[in-house]
Amino acid sequence: MPVINFVKPDGSTQSVDAKDGQSLMEIGRDANVGVEGTCGGSLSCATCHVIFDEEGFAKVGGASDDEMDMLDLAFNVEPTSRLGCQIKVSAELDGITVRVPEDF
Repeated sequence: MPVINFVKPDGSTQSVDAKDGQSLMEIGRDANVGVEGTCGGSLSCATCHVIFDEEGFAKVGGASDDEMDMLDLAFNVEPTSRLGCQIKVSAELDGITVRVPEDF
């Protein structure tokens, strides 16, 4: 079972056990780390915006054009930003750290 480390907007870190195939949005929402997922993962909002470090971003890759359109609506976007609904967890992501940005 992969472990995902979320850095919350307040700077605290929470490690969460994840199941293969779950999205980062589902994991973060269910663990109450500040990820909302208002649209339920249908790529029609940006409330599951997360930021990766360079190593993590290399593992998950860049965003699609549709995802980039949604990221344009998010606050505090960085070059390694992604929408959590578009990232499926696998063993390769075990131990990855994801930062949840402030939403203003």
